[in-house]
Formats: sequence, structure tokens, C-alpha cells
Amino acid sequence: MTKARKAILRALENTTEPTSVTELAKQLSDFCDPATVYRNLHYLEKNSLATSFVLHCSEHGTERYYSAKAGKGHHHWFHCESCHRFIDLGGCFYTEQMRQFESEHGFTIHDHTFYLTGVCQSCKEELGL
Repeated sequence: MTKARKAILRALENTTEPTSVTELAKQLSDFCDPATVYRNLHYLEKNSLATSFVLHCSEHGTERYYSAKAGKGHHHWFHCESCHRFIDLGGCFYTEQMRQFESEHGFTIHDHTFYLTGVCQSCKEELGL
């Protein structure tokens, strides 16, 4: 594990929500350039130390978001379209449904992505919704 990989993994482990490459590159700008961040995130994912998903945001466009995998397990997220925060919805609760899909359709599920988008309670109150 290189110093850059350790620094990126540590940054992912110290955040409470998924992080974009842009955010990681800013945070680690004194230590490594964006290309190094991309390359090492690919390594961390390939070695099951990080996970990612792609999210389209009307304001930020389409980005891939990363989080550390160690100890947290598979999580689902809510993304606020107003303040752009992620809210952790907790661990996966689709295991039984996925087993049913596998049985009914004869395929094997290796992974899935689930996130919700909308407006969080704080932003609703601020916007008067």
C-alpha cells in the first residue's frame, strides 16, 4: 500500500458521506494530483477497500462518489438536491428481495446501487416547502 493510497483511504474513512474525486483531490492537493487520486481510487475499489456509485445532480452534473468499505458495510444514501449533502439511510435492507429476484429470474446478483434524491428537511424548512 503506497503513501498515496493510504492517504486517500484515510480521507475516505474520515468522512461520513460519499466523496467525489474533485473533493478528494482538493483535500489531498498538497499530497497528490487528481490523476493520482483517480488511479488509486481504482486500485482501492478493485481491492474491495472502497466502493462507488454514479449520481446525476441537476446542479453538479454526473459524478462518481466514493466511500470506504471497511467496517461500514453496504449503505444506501439520500442526496439533497438543494444543499447537496448525503444522508446515510443505513445498511442494506434488500437482501431478501434480491434472493427472490435471483430465484425468479435465474440470475446471480453481485452488487446493487440504491440512492434517493430530493430535498432534505432542513432545506424544505429554509425554502418554505
